Amino acid sequence: EKVITEQARADGENEVTLSRSGGVLAANLQIGADVSSCKGLSSNENLSNRGFCLFGAGFIVSPEVAESLSQSSASDAAPVIWKYRNGKDLTDRPRGVMVIDAFPFTIEELQTSHPGVYQHLLIHVKPERDNNAREGRKKLWWAFGEPNKKLRLQLEALSRYIATVETSKHRFFTFLDQSILPDNKLIAIASDDAFVLGVLSSSVHVMWSLASGSWLGVGNDSVYVKSRCFEPFPFPALEESPLKQRIRDLGERLDSHRKRQQEQHPGLTLTGIYNVLEKLRSGEPLTAKEKLIHDQGLVTVLRQIHDELDEAVLEAYGWQDLAGTALRSGPANESPLNRANAPEEKDSSILASCTGPPGGRSLPEDELLTRLVKLNHDRAAEEKRGLIRWLRPDYQNPTKTNDAHRPPLQATLAGTEASSLKTENSQLATPAWPDRLPDQVALIRKLIATGDRNVAAPYDAETLSGLFGRKNKKRIEQIEGILETLKGLGQL
Repeated sequence: EKVITEQARADGENEVTLSRSGGVLAANLQIGADVSSCKGLSSNENLSNRGFCLFGAGFIVSPEVAESLSQSSASDAAPVIWKYRNGKDLTDRPRGVMVIDAFPFTIEELQTSHPGVYQHLLIHVKPERDNNAREGRKKLWWAFGEPNKKLRLQLEALSRYIATVETSKHRFFTFLDQSILPDNKLIAIASDDAFVLGVLSSSVHVMWSLASGSWLGVGNDSVYVKSRCFEPFPFPALEESPLKQRIRDLGERLDSHRKRQQEQHPGLTLTGIYNVLEKLRSGEPLTAKEKLIHDQGLVTVLRQIHDELDEAVLEAYGWQDLAGTALRSGPANESPLNRANAPEEKDSSILASCTGPPGGRSLPEDELLTRLVKLNHDRAAEEKRGLIRWLRPDYQNPTKTNDAHRPPLQATLAGTEASSLKTENSQLATPAWPDRLPDQVALIRKLIATGDRNVAAPYDAETLSGLFGRKNKKRIEQIEGILETLKGLGQL
């Protein structure tokens, strides 16, 4: 139920008018589209990741300190100091800090090639790491707490990548240069294609992320959970075409517009810009401070870019009928817990959920989410049949034996004995992790013997675990033990 009007009566009571919606209650306790029923898609796998967990404040240095430390480094040594961004750097303004990333140097190599950096870490990081409960972090005190090898592989061939703040009032996406390392409070998406940025920045994806993600913090801000917001999201299936190029161009325009205005006005923040955009869309008057932000950020121009992007993305899906609903584009959003008593908005866009109650959705929004849920189910069925619409095929499917199908590893797994693998489909389904230790050892040995890119040396328990569906800590630990045993036997 939703409060439509509330009016005081002469007897001191309030007269309340309610609207009621009904339907099937889904597992997510929502009526309507059940986004919780959606599964991760192979087309999106291995592209999204959290940034780096440092476990040591001493890794972060100012540009001045970085310059001083670098003076003693060998001229031919690989760099170890990089620009660094966290969530506040993106939503507010960059602090301009840098970070020391000594991976994959050994302690001896670091002493020899970067003695100044080594001394800094010895003084400012090692004492903190000596008190860390995990033995591995004590032992490798000069390196990040989590090396995040998977993220390094994902980003190494890119000149830039897409990032979004994990927890944020407004949901926006931006390109970061490959020279910038992301903090663990950022979600990095390993694509340099502005088409991907454009689709993610559209209201279609923003609404999806608000419905499928979670909420956190004092302001109950939206949380972008990559396994629920990115991996199951069905991108429009577009071959190279004028429409795809238009979305790509709009993505570039969006990114460059915001960066240009922030560069010209150092005090301008993306939070401030999107606060003003939200007020523009609601029709509320702007304060003097907001008018200044509007003029510095050229927010009306930004709104136009978002509107054009929404129309192009809806056309890419073939859902132009939704474009006639005064589509309110852009990442303005608000927590469902803060919406319940919000006044009714005149805007009947498909983002009207931003002012709707937590128990129900506006009809246009529900229609969009219903279509996205169905598309996710259709894509999952396609992938079971072997058709995968890779987002970054050169990285996700480098063998290119058939660009629309899974890599050869899947067929290899499908041929493993039934005692080791339990699959729905003998050719394409994700294999199950065996219950018995002998079967687990046999399967790991077989995977290593394939020579497939997914299990290439050095063997990574986390990557291997990901081949058997969603990763879990227990399976990773089991695989780590098997790998150590194989090394001890000289078989690895």
